[in-house]
Amino acid sequence: MARGERRRRAAPADGARAAERAARGGPGRRNGEGGGARGAAGGAVLAVVVLSLALALSGRWLLVWHRARRAVTLHSAPTALPPDSSSPAVAPDLFWGTYRPHVYFGMKTRSPRPLLTGLMWAQQGATPGVPKLRHTCEQGDGVGPYGWEFHDGLSFGRQHIQDGALRLTTDFVKRPGGQHGGDWSWRVTVEPQTAGTSALPLVSLFFYVVTDGNEVLVPEVGAKGQLKFISGHTSELGDFRLTLLPPTSLRDTAPKHGSYNVFWSSNPGLPLLTEMVKSRLNSWFQHRPPGSSPERYLGLPGSLKWEDRGPSGQGQGQFLVQQVTLKVPFSVELLFESGSARAGGNQALEQLAGSRLTQALESHAEAFTERFENTFRLKEMGLSPGEQALGHTALSGLLGGIGYFYGQGLVLPEMGVEGSEQKVDPALFPPVPLFTAVPSRSFFPRGFLWDEGFHQLLVQRWDPRLTREALGHWLGLLNADGWIGREQVLGDEARARVPPEFLVQRAAHANPPTLLLPVAHMLDGGDPADLAFLRSAFPRLHAWFSWLRQTQAGPVPLSYRWRGRDPALPTLLNPKTLPSGLDDYPRASHPSAAERHLDLRCWVALGASVLLRLAEQLGEAEAVADLGPLAASLEAEASLDELHWAPELGVFADFGNHTKAVQLKPRPPQGLVRVVGRPQPRLQYVDALGYVSLFPLFLRLLSPSSSRLGPLLDILADSRHLWSPFGLRSLAASSPFYGQRNSEHDPPYWRGAVWLNINYLALGALYHYGHLEGPHQAQAARLHSELRANVVGNVWRQYQATGFLWEHYSDRDGRGMGCRPFQGWTSLVLLIMAEDY
Repeated sequence: MARGERRRRAAPADGARAAERAARGGPGRRNGEGGGARGAAGGAVLAVVVLSLALALSGRWLLVWHRARRAVTLHSAPTALPPDSSSPAVAPDLFWGTYRPHVYFGMKTRSPRPLLTGLMWAQQGATPGVPKLRHTCEQGDGVGPYGWEFHDGLSFGRQHIQDGALRLTTDFVKRPGGQHGGDWSWRVTVEPQTAGTSALPLVSLFFYVVTDGNEVLVPEVGAKGQLKFISGHTSELGDFRLTLLPPTSLRDTAPKHGSYNVFWSSNPGLPLLTEMVKSRLNSWFQHRPPGSSPERYLGLPGSLKWEDRGPSGQGQGQFLVQQVTLKVPFSVELLFESGSARAGGNQALEQLAGSRLTQALESHAEAFTERFENTFRLKEMGLSPGEQALGHTALSGLLGGIGYFYGQGLVLPEMGVEGSEQKVDPALFPPVPLFTAVPSRSFFPRGFLWDEGFHQLLVQRWDPRLTREALGHWLGLLNADGWIGREQVLGDEARARVPPEFLVQRAAHANPPTLLLPVAHMLDGGDPADLAFLRSAFPRLHAWFSWLRQTQAGPVPLSYRWRGRDPALPTLLNPKTLPSGLDDYPRASHPSAAERHLDLRCWVALGASVLLRLAEQLGEAEAVADLGPLAASLEAEASLDELHWAPELGVFADFGNHTKAVQLKPRPPQGLVRVVGRPQPRLQYVDALGYVSLFPLFLRLLSPSSSRLGPLLDILADSRHLWSPFGLRSLAASSPFYGQRNSEHDPPYWRGAVWLNINYLALGALYHYGHLEGPHQAQAARLHSELRANVVGNVWRQYQATGFLWEHYSDRDGRGMGCRPFQGWTSLVLLIMAEDY
């Protein structure tokens, strides 16, 4: 289809060349013909040429405008979720949540203009000058380990945070009631990291609430700067009250003396909250517990007088902070009480605080543990208590990393001709919401398309409704062509944490269609609620897949090519392919339109198969007619062999303009530059043995009796290539690209490290072939058992040593690498332990 499109586009060009030849006196013009009228004829021809050029330019401009407009126009298909699906009227139990994954602790509503709450803290006197203020999760702030011990994705969570000599525990629990999302309560406990510490530190907690518009906040102040409560009203929450209860000691819950400060201002913008509080910590106060010596601390010199709040623009919102300072150990509770939960006969509803809160937290923890075992059966399978705790952390960290985002992304429209000189500016996508898990709270606290498919494989086992919500939101991002941006930077908080060069999403670039992995699991499960959702989601799923297969078509039938490879710059060893998700995994050394990408073909084959199953189940005859022949053609191993089997390499491979004779060499003053030696590049199979080579195995596209299955299993199991004691390495140790930098400032990423998402696919494939009769059944079953032990054992050891799940792991010594915590697809270790593929 795409090739025919190119042929149709070529026809007018051929006609234009024929007209040009005629105008220049080419074939068909006799010598001397039209001699006397030559000037008039020449003028007429010139006029025709000028008019043709004008029309061509006008047509091109209209085409550019049309494409640019479609790139930032939402798809016309009905949405997969009902209107207002995030509202308290439709989903009251999901309205409030820990939907701010980039902060250590905070909650917000699923709303375009939410009410936000959060926590900051600082240890007074630990460092000279202004104390270190903790608020947003950062890679290099020295906090950690930290993460959720329990989180059910809905109404309860418990998190532990280590900050130097301090250990913080943040608990929350929600209570349904009313029409606005119900009540919730927090408990923040601070204690010494080491028991028996003699010099107990002085700690300040900063509880805050932020509004994003004309919502009403009315603080009621008590003695010595202590807020009695904050009354408020918003259109979505109705009337509510926030109350910070007096601190207590840990053992006997006796009241404990605290010193209070407040700060009230207009909302400076969410990315500036930390700096605003930090800049206001400039006055010294005395902390004077009865019977103890006073201590100095830095506090907020604020006022609760309306006129002292500073300048406030219309609709700017408010920022109100209560600082409480005291000696550890202690606990403080913050309560949110909904007015509508107390309507009618519920005025006397008791506060969810003190012993009642303790009882609710214990009950939720017990329910989580029981539900966890019923779902994943780790204890039944004989895993140790420590490994079960790792499973709790993996699931809870993923669920606690779910965020709600709202905003406009930047999109660069696709111009139709790759490498075109046509310049257009990025445009704003319409405002959209996104309910999604994130890969890393500290480093990637936003939505990533191909990550989310892996995330939802785990979430779907725990709570299918959450997966339907997430998939529905992602499909809501579909533009008029069927494209979804691979990285979603929505809202000021998300945008503030992204380098400018990654803000713009290119409408020609795809990403692996991993959202179809949980869709396939839904089809296998047969849950009526899932099937009802898939029926409503099908038009958008089909449009998304159709865009992928058509725009990423390769140079020959049934081949596919990732658009968006980096150009062959002199500083890059091998131009990266970011749209593939495998970033710097080696591809053809010299990018060209002749490339055939094996992994993409496998993703398209999987997508055709899943959508065909879905279309057949839904009775979508037109889609079945479209997808059936494609799925059959892509499943034919002869076609896969013809395009991607490299006899000289003994594996499947990419194809393109390639040479292995490339390396980075120092060349002052430029630094490292790429040098291409001999042999010069030519069209051939790409010798880059690694994850891509095994995609037909990983996505289970080979029959159990395939002649290619045995060689792939042998390569997988060979320690000279992919096998390591810690999992499958991403690139063979025998490859010349193994462990190599891609540039002077770009260390290796997918060039040897062990990645959990691909190891999960590999284990699923080995489990699959190990349970199907065939000549390689026993080998596949044995490799599954050994690889599972290697992967789980290493992740568990690294978690014991560091307290974190990591982005990827060294194939040499198993240590965690990249960012942490990375409780996105590394949380798949839980499904690996459960042998649930």
